[in-house]
Amino acid sequence: MVQSLWDKSKASELQGGLDELVYRSNIIGSDRRVCNWGGGNTSSKTVVKDFRGRDIEVMYVKGSGSDLATMKAGNFTGLRMDDIRPLFDRSEMSDEEMVAYLANCMIDAKHPRASIETLLHAFLPFKHVDHTHPDSIISLCCADNGKEIAREIFGDRFVWVPYVRPGFTLSKMIAEGVLGNPKAELVLMEKHGLVTWGETSEAAYAQTIKIISEAEAFIEARVKEDKLFGGLKHAALAAEVRRSIASQVMPVIRGAVSDAKQMMLSFDDQDDVLQFVGGQDSPSLSQVGAACPDHLVHTKVVPLFIDWTPNADDVDGLKAKLKEGIAAYKEQYKAYFERNHNDGDVMFEAAPRVILIPGVGMINTGKSWAMSQVSGALYHRAIAVMRGATALGNFVSLSENESYNVEYWPLELYKLSLAPAEAEFSRKVAFITGGAGGIGSETARRLVSEGAHVVLADLNLEGAQKVAGEINEKYGENRAIAVKMDVTSEEQIAAAYADTALTYGGVDIIVNNAGLATSSPFDETSLKEWNLNINVLGTGYFLVAREAFKLMKEQGIGGNMVFIGSKNSIFAGKNVTAYSAVKALEAHLARCIATEGGEFGIRVNTILPDAILQGSAIWNSNWRNERAAAYGIEPDQLEDHYRKRTTLLVNIYPRDIAEGIAFFASSKSSKTTGCMLTIDGGVPAAFTR
Repeated sequence: MVQSLWDKSKASELQGGLDELVYRSNIIGSDRRVCNWGGGNTSSKTVVKDFRGRDIEVMYVKGSGSDLATMKAGNFTGLRMDDIRPLFDRSEMSDEEMVAYLANCMIDAKHPRASIETLLHAFLPFKHVDHTHPDSIISLCCADNGKEIAREIFGDRFVWVPYVRPGFTLSKMIAEGVLGNPKAELVLMEKHGLVTWGETSEAAYAQTIKIISEAEAFIEARVKEDKLFGGLKHAALAAEVRRSIASQVMPVIRGAVSDAKQMMLSFDDQDDVLQFVGGQDSPSLSQVGAACPDHLVHTKVVPLFIDWTPNADDVDGLKAKLKEGIAAYKEQYKAYFERNHNDGDVMFEAAPRVILIPGVGMINTGKSWAMSQVSGALYHRAIAVMRGATALGNFVSLSENESYNVEYWPLELYKLSLAPAEAEFSRKVAFITGGAGGIGSETARRLVSEGAHVVLADLNLEGAQKVAGEINEKYGENRAIAVKMDVTSEEQIAAAYADTALTYGGVDIIVNNAGLATSSPFDETSLKEWNLNINVLGTGYFLVAREAFKLMKEQGIGGNMVFIGSKNSIFAGKNVTAYSAVKALEAHLARCIATEGGEFGIRVNTILPDAILQGSAIWNSNWRNERAAAYGIEPDQLEDHYRKRTTLLVNIYPRDIAEGIAFFASSKSSKTTGCMLTIDGGVPAAFTR
């Protein structure tokens, strides 16, 4: 049940006005049962000094493109009420006129564009107004008998407004309905949401929670768990089985939904999802339409529901159904666009944003992991609404054309335009072995800085987690994950890729970077030392690349592999026979894979660095002493020794190698494969010939 989050001690520390509005908005948005991600809006009318020192009445309202849970004072727009009030006397006003007019009412041109529903707040004669999308209220507003049920709950305290797309007309209808009913305490917007108000910020919030709770209690008293969604048809598979199946099918899904651009995926098997996908009526119920206009941009009108009987031994059958279902969904979406489009409309990607699999759960798609999570979060709300609506009556939604006109509404599309431009590695997943080390961690940061999501695979799990934590703190939740992996273990490699697929849907970039180094004269090189180098730097690179190759083929959208070789890949170093021989193996292995990968769009290239001492576990081991002894110098003289032997008289750093990796992984090298790039400052003995 929804509870009040108002903290009197916190509220007492606020300065009033805009500070209180921010606080109220944040606690409203923090409970997604009260308000959708990115949806809803709040306002507060107050008096401020204008630039000439005059007292003027101003309404602060949520700015377009922000989210109530996280917005700050700068996300609100201040508008002069004296300029807005005359609009109430108009009979009509187009969206374009409204937006242009409100731009001239702003007290500060630097404020964001005002919410689409600004006039809803302005026309109501109350100081504080909340517009929310509570599960219980939308359940009521999306039930075919919702208005009658509302009378049972609220008596004559509500105003019911039929569905009209937000804008001038809806705002005026709401205000006229409230002004015409002196007992009105709330507005119910058919197939849309709730409007409440109060004379103080605290009173407005309290009223919002009170109304939601009344509806919630009424619905819960009528919910019959065993009858929800028509009763149980398919029980959920065991948790480990669900996750295994999801990790196997997500690369297939990722390939099928990625047309012009890759999509990121996320997996969800929370209890409400499992109950819904297992319901007898869910296949048809899910196709009725969106539970709320706010959902459409992120979930599309309907999800893809896969007709599959849960069976852990039928993963291949599920893959086939997914491919078939996604292809059919795309064709249906294209037809929907053709039936409803207006001149100038440009079709979004046709693939589904929400995929429901009985016994397994929900898979969501988006341009980033975060946006796939938004699609999932909104569908959780849709499930809650269908749960409530079917407990009251029958679930109903917008008509197809109404849905289209919201999905492709210019004012809604404007919100999407506020998102930052996509960078080179947006929508890409990079898997980096040796991710905790100098080259690995620097490469992760370099790729993430241009939009990538990264997996840091390392035996040193604690070190990889530290790097991942730093990346996530800077760039956002789940932009990086850490997995413990021994490159010589087929089982651990398979498990790491399964984790990657389950987290992001697949992989696009492999950086084969895990390493070690040993040094000894040839006649003193033991079989143990030889095998250690072969196992880690040869077999390890082979296993990591082979599993990636399989995964990339299954996705069917190409891929990139970058091997970190060495100057010693082409130069016979003194006292490093085992190391040099296997580094040569790496370089040729990469070329061999490149010859087979071309037809699948898989590129494989190699970077040949030299002597990167900074941040390296290798150079902080006995290797430093061994190499110094081989050159007849002291260990602390190595940096200067390596610098002086280059033609450019420079040292090489992890960021230099990361830059080379970024080049090979990027579109700038889209026609390059089987190549070796030296980043060694110019060591003549290692010049390629």
